[in-house]
Amino acid sequence: MCGMTTISTLGSHCALQVLKGAKDEGFDTLLVCEKKRERLYRRFSFIDDLVLVDSFKEILEPKTRSRLKERQAVIIPHGTLISQMDSSQIESLDVPIFGNKWILRWESDRNMKEKLMVESSLHIPRSLASPSDIVGLVIAKRHGAAGGKGYFLATSKSDYEEKRDKLIVQGIIKGDADLYLQEYAFGVSAYLQYFYSPLDDKLEFFGVDRRYESDIDGLGRIPSKEQIGIDKIPSFNVVGNSPLVLRESLLDEVYSMGERFVEAARRLVSPGMNGPFCLEGVYDENAKFTTFEFSSRIVAGTNLYVEGSPYSAFLYNEPMSMGRRIAREIKNAEKEGRLQQVVT
Repeated sequence: MCGMTTISTLGSHCALQVLKGAKDEGFDTLLVCEKKRERLYRRFSFIDDLVLVDSFKEILEPKTRSRLKERQAVIIPHGTLISQMDSSQIESLDVPIFGNKWILRWESDRNMKEKLMVESSLHIPRSLASPSDIVGLVIAKRHGAAGGKGYFLATSKSDYEEKRDKLIVQGIIKGDADLYLQEYAFGVSAYLQYFYSPLDDKLEFFGVDRRYESDIDGLGRIPSKEQIGIDKIPSFNVVGNSPLVLRESLLDEVYSMGERFVEAARRLVSPGMNGPFCLEGVYDENAKFTTFEFSSRIVAGTNLYVEGSPYSAFLYNEPMSMGRRIAREIKNAEKEGRLQQVVT
Protein backbone atom coordinates (compact mmCIF):
# COMPACT_ATOMS: atom_id res chain seq x y z
CA MET A 1 0.00 0.00 0.00
CA CYS A 2 1.48 3.38 -1.06
CA GLY A 3 1.50 5.81 1.86
CA MET A 4 -1.98 7.03 2.73
CA THR A 5 -2.86 8.43 -0.69
CA THR A 6 -5.89 7.00 -2.50
CA ILE A 7 -6.19 7.22 -6.29
CA SER A 8 -9.64 8.37 -7.37
CA THR A 9 -11.45 9.22 -10.58
CA LEU A 10 -14.92 9.48 -12.11
CA GLY A 11 -16.62 6.27 -13.26
CA SER A 12 -16.41 6.82 -17.00
CA HIS A 13 -13.98 7.36 -19.92
CA CYS A 14 -10.84 5.51 -18.72
CA ALA A 15 -11.61 4.80 -15.07
CA LEU A 16 -10.87 1.08 -15.36
CA GLN A 17 -7.40 1.67 -16.76
CA VAL A 18 -6.62 4.37 -14.19
CA LEU A 19 -7.68 2.34 -11.17
CA LYS A 20 -6.17 -0.92 -12.43
CA GLY A 21 -2.86 0.91 -12.86
CA ALA A 22 -3.17 2.44 -9.41
CA LYS A 23 -3.79 -0.96 -7.83
CA ASP A 24 -0.83 -2.44 -9.73
CA GLU A 25 1.31 0.26 -8.10
CA GLY A 26 -0.03 -0.59 -4.64
CA PHE A 27 -2.54 2.22 -4.09
CA ASP A 28 -5.99 2.07 -2.56
CA THR A 29 -8.59 3.06 -5.16
CA LEU A 30 -11.85 4.95 -4.97
CA LEU A 31 -14.38 5.53 -7.74
CA VAL A 32 -16.92 8.36 -7.84
CA CYS A 33 -19.68 6.42 -9.56
CA GLU A 34 -23.10 7.37 -10.85
CA LYS A 35 -25.68 5.00 -9.37
CA LYS A 36 -26.79 3.90 -12.83
CA ARG A 37 -23.32 2.42 -13.44
CA GLU A 38 -22.75 0.80 -10.05
CA ARG A 39 -23.45 -2.70 -11.35
CA LEU A 40 -20.75 -2.34 -14.00
CA TYR A 41 -17.97 -1.17 -11.69
CA ARG A 42 -18.77 -3.64 -8.89
CA ARG A 43 -17.43 -6.32 -11.23
CA PHE A 44 -13.79 -5.27 -10.81
CA SER A 45 -11.83 -6.27 -7.72
CA PHE A 46 -9.18 -3.56 -8.15
CA ILE A 47 -11.78 -0.92 -7.23
CA ASP A 48 -11.72 -0.77 -3.44
CA ASP A 49 -14.54 1.68 -2.76
CA LEU A 50 -17.33 3.50 -4.58
CA VAL A 51 -18.80 6.88 -3.75
CA LEU A 52 -22.25 6.68 -5.29
CA VAL A 53 -23.79 9.86 -6.74
CA ASP A 54 -26.79 10.72 -8.88
CA SER A 55 -24.65 13.12 -10.92
CA PHE A 56 -20.91 13.65 -11.23
CA LYS A 57 -21.45 17.28 -10.28
CA GLU A 58 -21.98 16.08 -6.72
CA ILE A 59 -18.19 15.95 -6.49
CA LEU A 60 -18.48 19.72 -5.95
CA GLU A 61 -20.69 19.25 -2.87
CA PRO A 62 -19.17 19.33 0.65
CA LYS A 63 -20.36 15.81 1.51
CA THR A 64 -18.57 14.21 -1.44
CA ARG A 65 -15.47 16.35 -1.09
CA SER A 66 -15.24 15.42 2.60
CA ARG A 67 -15.24 11.73 1.74
CA LEU A 68 -12.46 12.27 -0.77
CA LYS A 69 -10.42 14.29 1.72
CA GLU A 70 -10.85 11.64 4.41
CA ARG A 71 -9.26 9.15 2.05
CA GLN A 72 -6.50 11.61 1.06
CA ALA A 73 -7.63 11.16 -2.51
CA VAL A 74 -5.85 12.43 -5.60
CA ILE A 75 -8.31 12.85 -8.48
CA ILE A 76 -7.15 11.75 -11.93
CA PRO A 77 -8.95 14.04 -14.43
CA HIS A 78 -10.23 12.75 -17.75
CA GLY A 79 -12.63 13.84 -20.48
CA THR A 80 -15.78 13.26 -18.43
CA LEU A 81 -14.66 15.71 -15.76
CA ILE A 82 -14.23 18.41 -18.42
CA SER A 83 -17.52 17.64 -20.16
CA GLN A 84 -19.54 17.57 -16.92
CA MET A 85 -18.15 20.72 -15.29
CA ASP A 86 -16.97 24.12 -16.40
CA SER A 87 -13.43 25.32 -15.79
CA SER A 88 -14.34 27.46 -12.78
CA GLN A 89 -15.96 24.49 -11.06
CA ILE A 90 -12.92 22.30 -11.67
CA GLU A 91 -10.57 25.01 -10.44
CA SER A 92 -12.66 25.47 -7.28
CA LEU A 93 -12.16 21.86 -6.19
CA ASP A 94 -10.09 21.72 -2.99
CA VAL A 95 -9.22 18.06 -3.49
CA PRO A 96 -5.80 17.52 -5.17
CA ILE A 97 -6.02 16.94 -8.94
CA PHE A 98 -3.19 15.14 -10.70
CA GLY A 99 -1.41 17.37 -13.21
CA ASN A 100 -2.27 21.01 -13.82
CA LYS A 101 -5.98 21.73 -13.38
CA TRP A 102 -5.48 25.25 -14.74
CA ILE A 103 -4.53 23.96 -18.19
CA LEU A 104 -7.90 22.22 -18.50
CA ARG A 105 -9.39 25.69 -19.11
CA TRP A 106 -7.08 26.06 -22.12
CA GLU A 107 -8.34 22.75 -23.46
CA SER A 108 -11.99 23.71 -22.99
CA ASP A 109 -11.79 27.13 -24.68
CA ARG A 110 -11.09 26.84 -28.43
CA ASN A 111 -9.44 30.25 -28.69
CA MET A 112 -7.09 29.57 -25.78
CA LYS A 113 -6.42 26.15 -27.25
CA GLU A 114 -5.42 27.71 -30.57
CA LYS A 115 -3.10 30.16 -28.80
CA LEU A 116 -1.25 27.37 -26.99
CA MET A 117 -0.84 25.38 -30.21
CA VAL A 118 0.52 28.46 -32.01
CA GLU A 119 2.94 29.13 -29.14
CA SER A 120 4.09 25.51 -29.48
CA SER A 121 5.02 26.14 -33.15
CA LEU A 122 2.67 23.36 -34.25
CA HIS A 123 1.29 23.30 -37.78
CA ILE A 124 -2.44 23.95 -37.32
CA PRO A 125 -5.44 24.57 -39.61
CA ARG A 126 -6.65 28.13 -40.10
CA SER A 127 -9.52 29.16 -37.85
CA LEU A 128 -12.40 31.29 -39.17
CA ALA A 129 -13.84 34.27 -37.34
CA SER A 130 -17.22 34.07 -39.04
CA PRO A 131 -19.35 31.75 -41.21
CA SER A 132 -19.05 34.46 -43.87
CA ASP A 133 -15.38 33.52 -44.20
CA ILE A 134 -16.12 29.94 -45.27
CA VAL A 135 -14.41 29.03 -48.53
CA GLY A 136 -14.00 25.32 -49.12
CA LEU A 137 -14.50 22.59 -46.53
CA VAL A 138 -14.56 23.55 -42.83
CA ILE A 139 -15.45 21.75 -39.64
CA ALA A 140 -17.57 23.30 -36.90
CA LYS A 141 -16.67 22.11 -33.41
CA ARG A 142 -18.21 22.61 -30.02
CA HIS A 143 -16.11 23.99 -27.17
CA GLY A 144 -14.91 21.61 -24.47
CA ALA A 145 -14.62 17.82 -24.40
CA ALA A 146 -17.74 16.91 -26.36
CA GLY A 147 -16.32 13.68 -27.78
CA GLY A 148 -17.15 14.84 -31.30
CA LYS A 149 -20.90 15.14 -30.69
CA GLY A 150 -22.36 18.15 -32.48
CA TYR A 151 -19.42 18.57 -34.87
CA PHE A 152 -20.30 19.01 -38.53
CA LEU A 153 -18.79 19.82 -41.93
CA ALA A 154 -19.82 22.78 -44.07
CA THR A 155 -18.79 24.19 -47.44
CA SER A 156 -20.57 27.57 -47.38
CA LYS A 157 -22.29 30.01 -45.04
CA SER A 158 -25.74 28.75 -46.02
CA ASP A 159 -24.67 25.13 -45.54
CA TYR A 160 -23.32 26.04 -42.10
CA GLU A 161 -26.48 27.89 -41.07
CA GLU A 162 -28.75 25.04 -42.14
CA LYS A 163 -26.82 22.50 -40.08
CA ARG A 164 -26.37 24.87 -37.14
CA ASP A 165 -30.12 25.47 -36.97
CA LYS A 166 -30.83 21.72 -36.91
CA LEU A 167 -28.50 21.29 -33.93
CA ILE A 168 -30.19 24.20 -32.15
CA VAL A 169 -33.60 22.54 -32.63
CA GLN A 170 -32.14 19.28 -31.28
CA GLY A 171 -30.90 21.13 -28.20
CA ILE A 172 -27.26 20.21 -28.80
CA ILE A 173 -26.09 23.83 -29.13
CA LYS A 174 -27.60 27.24 -28.38
CA GLY A 175 -26.07 29.20 -31.25
CA ASP A 176 -22.94 30.42 -33.03
CA ALA A 177 -21.13 31.14 -29.75
CA ASP A 178 -21.05 27.41 -29.02
CA LEU A 179 -19.14 26.66 -32.22
CA TYR A 180 -15.57 27.12 -33.44
CA LEU A 181 -14.83 27.07 -37.17
CA GLN A 182 -11.65 25.53 -38.53
CA GLU A 183 -10.45 24.59 -42.00
CA TYR A 184 -10.79 20.86 -42.49
CA ALA A 185 -7.40 19.11 -42.44
CA PHE A 186 -7.12 16.17 -44.85
CA GLY A 187 -5.06 13.09 -44.04
CA VAL A 188 -4.77 9.99 -41.89
CA SER A 189 -5.89 10.72 -38.34
CA ALA A 190 -3.39 10.06 -35.55
CA TYR A 191 -3.74 10.81 -31.85
CA LEU A 192 -0.29 11.06 -30.27
CA GLN A 193 -0.16 10.11 -26.58
CA TYR A 194 2.52 11.57 -24.30
CA PHE A 195 3.52 11.73 -20.64
CA TYR A 196 5.68 14.51 -19.22
CA SER A 197 7.26 14.09 -15.78
CA PRO A 198 8.27 17.27 -13.93
CA LEU A 199 10.11 15.08 -11.42
CA ASP A 200 12.89 14.31 -13.90
CA ASP A 201 12.03 16.75 -16.73
CA LYS A 202 11.43 13.89 -19.14
CA LEU A 203 8.98 13.48 -22.02
CA GLU A 204 7.76 9.99 -22.90
CA PHE A 205 5.91 9.08 -26.09
CA PHE A 206 3.39 6.46 -25.04
CA GLY A 207 1.31 5.42 -28.03
CA VAL A 208 -0.87 6.30 -31.00
CA ASP A 209 -4.49 5.61 -31.79
CA ARG A 210 -7.18 6.37 -34.32
CA ARG A 211 -10.81 7.03 -33.47
CA TYR A 212 -14.01 5.54 -34.82
CA GLU A 213 -16.57 8.31 -35.07
CA SER A 214 -20.22 7.56 -35.59
CA ASP A 215 -21.67 8.00 -37.98
CA ILE A 216 -19.21 9.84 -40.19
CA ASP A 217 -17.06 6.70 -40.48
CA GLY A 218 -20.10 4.65 -41.48
CA LEU A 219 -20.80 6.91 -44.45
CA GLY A 220 -17.88 5.34 -46.30
CA ARG A 221 -19.93 2.14 -46.59
CA ILE A 222 -22.76 3.92 -48.39
CA PRO A 223 -22.47 4.60 -52.15
CA SER A 224 -22.27 8.29 -53.07
CA LYS A 225 -25.61 8.24 -54.90
CA GLU A 226 -27.41 7.19 -51.72
CA GLN A 227 -25.35 9.58 -49.57
CA ILE A 228 -26.66 12.54 -51.53
CA GLY A 229 -30.23 11.66 -50.64
CA ILE A 230 -29.63 11.41 -46.89
CA ASP A 231 -31.08 14.35 -44.94
CA LYS A 232 -28.96 13.94 -41.85
CA ILE A 233 -26.04 15.73 -40.24
CA PRO A 234 -23.36 13.04 -39.75
CA SER A 235 -22.07 12.85 -36.19
CA PHE A 236 -18.41 12.75 -35.19
CA ASN A 237 -19.30 11.18 -31.82
CA VAL A 238 -16.42 8.89 -30.79
CA VAL A 239 -17.52 5.29 -30.15
CA GLY A 240 -14.14 3.53 -30.04
CA ASN A 241 -10.44 3.56 -30.80
CA SER A 242 -8.03 1.43 -32.78
CA PRO A 243 -4.22 1.09 -32.44
CA LEU A 244 -1.76 2.65 -34.84
CA VAL A 245 2.00 2.31 -35.28
CA LEU A 246 3.87 5.11 -37.06
CA ARG A 247 6.76 4.91 -39.49
CA GLU A 248 9.89 5.07 -37.37
CA SER A 249 11.19 8.02 -39.37
CA LEU A 250 8.33 10.12 -37.98
CA LEU A 251 9.26 9.64 -34.33
CA ASP A 252 11.89 12.37 -34.09
CA GLU A 253 9.31 15.01 -35.05
CA VAL A 254 6.76 13.38 -32.74
CA TYR A 255 9.09 13.95 -29.80
CA SER A 256 9.97 17.45 -30.99
CA MET A 257 6.30 18.48 -31.18
CA GLY A 258 5.69 17.15 -27.68
CA GLU A 259 8.71 18.99 -26.28
CA ARG A 260 7.63 22.27 -27.87
CA PHE A 261 4.16 21.84 -26.41
CA VAL A 262 5.56 21.21 -22.92
CA GLU A 263 7.81 24.27 -23.17
CA ALA A 264 4.95 26.52 -24.36
CA ALA A 265 2.62 25.28 -21.63
CA ARG A 266 5.27 26.05 -19.01
CA ARG A 267 5.44 29.64 -20.28
CA LEU A 268 1.71 30.23 -20.60
CA VAL A 269 0.00 28.30 -17.82
CA SER A 270 2.09 27.52 -14.74
CA PRO A 271 3.12 24.92 -13.64
CA GLY A 272 2.87 23.67 -17.23
CA MET A 273 1.82 20.46 -18.96
CA ASN A 274 2.47 17.88 -16.26
CA GLY A 275 1.38 14.28 -16.76
CA PRO A 276 -0.46 12.81 -19.75
CA PHE A 277 -1.52 14.76 -22.83
CA CYS A 278 -2.36 14.15 -26.46
CA LEU A 279 -1.67 15.99 -29.72
CA GLU A 280 -4.43 15.19 -32.17
CA GLY A 281 -4.28 15.62 -35.92
CA VAL A 282 -3.62 14.10 -39.33
CA TYR A 283 -0.68 13.11 -41.50
CA ASP A 284 -0.93 14.32 -45.10
CA GLU A 285 0.45 12.72 -48.27
CA ASN A 286 3.91 14.09 -47.42
CA ALA A 287 3.77 12.68 -43.88
CA LYS A 288 3.47 16.21 -42.48
CA PHE A 289 1.45 16.40 -39.26
CA THR A 290 -1.29 18.99 -38.80
CA THR A 291 -2.43 19.38 -35.19
CA PHE A 292 -6.09 20.35 -34.91
CA GLU A 293 -6.61 19.59 -31.19
CA PHE A 294 -4.87 18.81 -27.96
CA SER A 295 -6.08 17.14 -24.78
CA SER A 296 -4.30 18.19 -21.58
CA ARG A 297 -5.02 14.97 -19.64
CA ILE A 298 -5.32 11.24 -20.24
CA VAL A 299 -7.29 10.35 -23.40
CA ALA A 300 -9.54 7.35 -23.95
CA GLY A 301 -7.32 6.07 -26.77
CA THR A 302 -4.86 4.92 -24.11
CA ASN A 303 -7.46 2.30 -23.09
CA LEU A 304 -6.09 0.24 -25.98
CA TYR A 305 -2.85 -0.26 -24.14
CA VAL A 306 -3.66 -1.63 -20.67
CA GLU A 307 -0.67 -3.97 -21.04
CA GLY A 308 1.40 -1.27 -22.71
CA SER A 309 1.86 -0.07 -26.29
CA PRO A 310 4.73 -0.75 -28.72
CA TYR A 311 6.15 2.60 -27.62
CA SER A 312 5.82 2.17 -23.84
CA ALA A 313 7.55 -1.21 -24.31
CA PHE A 314 10.63 0.67 -25.54
CA LEU A 315 10.66 2.66 -22.29
CA TYR A 316 9.68 0.05 -19.69
CA ASN A 317 10.56 -3.61 -19.25
CA GLU A 318 7.14 -4.28 -17.75
CA PRO A 319 3.51 -3.69 -18.80
CA MET A 320 2.92 0.07 -18.50
CA SER A 321 -0.44 1.60 -19.27
CA MET A 322 -0.96 5.35 -19.05
CA GLY A 323 -3.04 4.73 -15.93
CA ARG A 324 -0.18 2.87 -14.30
CA ARG A 325 2.31 5.54 -15.42
CA ILE A 326 0.23 8.16 -13.62
CA ALA A 327 0.22 6.06 -10.44
CA ARG A 328 3.98 5.48 -10.76
CA GLU A 329 4.51 9.26 -10.93
CA ILE A 330 2.44 9.80 -7.79
CA LYS A 331 4.34 7.01 -6.00
CA ASN A 332 7.72 8.50 -6.99
CA ALA A 333 6.61 11.98 -5.94
CA GLU A 334 5.53 10.68 -2.53
CA LYS A 335 8.85 8.90 -2.03
CA GLU A 336 10.75 12.09 -2.85
CA GLY A 337 8.48 14.36 -0.80
CA ARG A 338 7.43 16.19 -3.99
CA LEU A 339 3.75 15.32 -4.26
CA GLN A 340 2.81 19.00 -4.52
CA GLN A 341 4.87 19.19 -7.70
CA VAL A 342 2.59 16.74 -9.54
CA VAL A 343 -0.83 17.87 -8.26
CA THR A 344 -2.76 21.14 -8.20
